[in-house]
Amino acid sequence: MAVIGSGPAGFYTAYRVMSKIENAVVDMYEHLPVPYGLVRFGVAPDHPEVKNCQEKFAEVASSPRFNFIGNIAIGTDIPLASLKPHYDSLLLAYGASKDRQLGIPGEATLEGIHSARAFVGWYNGLPEYRDLTPELEAGEEAVIIGQGNVAMDVARILLTNVDALRGTDITEYALETLARSRIKRVHVVGRRGPLQAAFTIKEVRELMNLPSVAFDPPISPSLLPTNLSTLPRPPRRLMQVLQKGSITQSSIATKSWSLKFLLSPTRFLSSPQNPTQVSSIEFSKTRLEGTNAFDPSARAIPLNPPETISLPASIAFRSIGYISTPIPGLSDLNIPFDAARGLIPNQSGRVLSTANVPSPQAALHVPGVYCAGWVARGPTGVIASTMNDAFATADLIAQDWAGSAVFLNGIAGKSGSTGLGWEGVRREIEVRGKAGRRVDWEEWGKIDRKEVEMGRQRGKEREKFGKVEEMLDVLGR
Repeated sequence: MAVIGSGPAGFYTAYRVMSKIENAVVDMYEHLPVPYGLVRFGVAPDHPEVKNCQEKFAEVASSPRFNFIGNIAIGTDIPLASLKPHYDSLLLAYGASKDRQLGIPGEATLEGIHSARAFVGWYNGLPEYRDLTPELEAGEEAVIIGQGNVAMDVARILLTNVDALRGTDITEYALETLARSRIKRVHVVGRRGPLQAAFTIKEVRELMNLPSVAFDPPISPSLLPTNLSTLPRPPRRLMQVLQKGSITQSSIATKSWSLKFLLSPTRFLSSPQNPTQVSSIEFSKTRLEGTNAFDPSARAIPLNPPETISLPASIAFRSIGYISTPIPGLSDLNIPFDAARGLIPNQSGRVLSTANVPSPQAALHVPGVYCAGWVARGPTGVIASTMNDAFATADLIAQDWAGSAVFLNGIAGKSGSTGLGWEGVRREIEVRGKAGRRVDWEEWGKIDRKEVEMGRQRGKEREKFGKVEEMLDVLGR
């Protein structure tokens, strides 16, 4: 089985398939020289416990039936279709590599506007964003548009005393920039109300407990039910934390954060003094449709007549969700991609195609092709939900294999492939003369040990390399 992507979805599916199908061999392809995807580049540095799953992934990778093929980009270094002859099945688990846009004036033209994904990738050492330059010295006000857990992570990193982050695996260049930050107030803004927000209690509690940081102003009682006991336990506990507020009173706090509800962004604005830099954001006021404003699924609609307000913003982050994109070559294997939803059409992990069928309801499984994680279900949930999703996909792969289904190379009950796996693919790379140096698991171990060593010298867990070239230099290229 070829796995595209080395994040939690890929590893959990590989683990399950290897445990359910005797003698199954997994080749995992990753376009970077380093594994773990979202665990390495998306989990906040002050949440090290979330990264404990890496130990399980390393255990999977230690099997002689597992091969890591790092620094090889499928679709760029080698066509996706070139994998087909050498494998029985293909698992697409490459996550969501882009972020959703707001599509409002000023977003693409003004400086000081960043995606939360880029900012998180920047402080976590994702090479794609190594050269990001967040304008944390431009002023004291930051606005985050979106109210999910990623937005809360961004707020917490902006407000946390930089010395509290020095022992984590946050990058040194991010620490240097954060140490110069002038940000004192962070506003986390959403279109709907607190009962519809996507953040969870852990992230809110962490912000409430930050030393010298106040939650100000408190949430208006009009946004909450009169009697919180009428709510189910999870939202009730969350609303109680919001009501209680921060451990630091605003009168003695040096920084503050707020949650702004029922506001939809309409445009980014600059000032006459600096016409190229964002200085404020205009929002239209909204209300919740229907008679129950505390319904978690209630939709936000604009006020009629319209009303707008502006919030000052020396820097702004959009945090309205990630989105997957198609890797080059999907169509060559008749693998569809739903661009509107940003995912691969599937049924519980089996990739479905509507080509040559009378209706979408008659969609057929693309033989031997499966998907898992965010590219399968969209960018929602936590690592535990990704694990469950991956296990479900793996169980279907095992079921199909045991049931003698048709796999990649079209022979029911038989392999049909060359069985060469990576060796067959490697030969094609050599024939094509395509640049790209494969990094195997042992070599990733060398990069890993070097990062840990550099971190130890700085009194921290590790110091990540922020550029692919730096990673490869460890290996002597």
